[in-house]
Amino acid sequence: MPTKTAIIGLGIMGQRMLEHMNLHPDFKVVSVWDPDPIAMATAQNAAPLADSPDQAITSADLVYLACPPVPRKSYALAAAAQGKAVFLEKPLGIDVGESRDLVHRLAASGVPAAVNFTQAAGAALTEISAAVNAGVLGHLAGIDIIITYANWPRAWQQAADWLRFRNEGGMTREVISHFLFFSERILGPLRLEWCKPDFPDSSDLCETHVAARLINDAGVPVTIMGSVGGAQPDRQEVTIKGRNTSYRVSEFSRVTVSTGAEFHAVTPDDADPRAVGLKTQLDDMALLMKGAPNRLATLQEALRVQILVEGILAGQPGHALERHAE
Repeated sequence: MPTKTAIIGLGIMGQRMLEHMNLHPDFKVVSVWDPDPIAMATAQNAAPLADSPDQAITSADLVYLACPPVPRKSYALAAAAQGKAVFLEKPLGIDVGESRDLVHRLAASGVPAAVNFTQAAGAALTEISAAVNAGVLGHLAGIDIIITYANWPRAWQQAADWLRFRNEGGMTREVISHFLFFSERILGPLRLEWCKPDFPDSSDLCETHVAARLINDAGVPVTIMGSVGGAQPDRQEVTIKGRNTSYRVSEFSRVTVSTGAEFHAVTPDDADPRAVGLKTQLDDMALLMKGAPNRLATLQEALRVQILVEGILAGQPGHALERHAE
């Protein structure tokens, strides 16, 4: 039987997940809720509408939380208290102490739980991890993360107004976090050595520039450069550099390879990479619901990424390391 699922939060990700859960044989969306009546009206032909988040949670066996970070914890704990599985959007949260408590309480509840880092079950991470483990890259020289946007939020994100404010939004939490997760899957746990965020003067808006350096226990570095502004196309890429071979992932899923010359594709691009990525995430969520091994991001992985992200945004690597050790 398909897993009865509730969706709380009908923004960009909530709408996408609703569409793709309705296409997936292992899931049945039985309830959706959002505080915005326009968002609810948009979803009314795709799933039953709940009168409240509590009603949505009660109706389901799995609760997908696509709401902004601040209310996510209370909904997750309400779901766990009823024995419901939870699938949380990233970031896990914005307050490290609150997220530590959430991870501890969800673990104690015993419910299945994962965080939606969209590359976790994807072909790019699977392929590159296998290549690293097989020694194809040779000695690892490091990972470079480069993010540049003309505007933030991007055009398709404008409806999610909270993304432009520093208290919950910004490209570091929303995009760079994905690539930090990717990097930790390749290199293991990272620690933050140096960071410099820039914010608009006298404003509550989110960061416009960020630079950082992280290393793993073997001293392999991860370098981050992110910026917003200027007439340019969007650029989001992570390059895993090896002495013999390097891999680059662009736009989250497009894999190219270099042995010293120009990067070139080794497999054709998917016609709809976003749809393929969402399906693989749901395939692995179905495995999690069955208690089977899966590739989804764990709560602990998401917490480590959050600690790194908040350390970068605070411009305080030492502070982040201390909180990591608590």
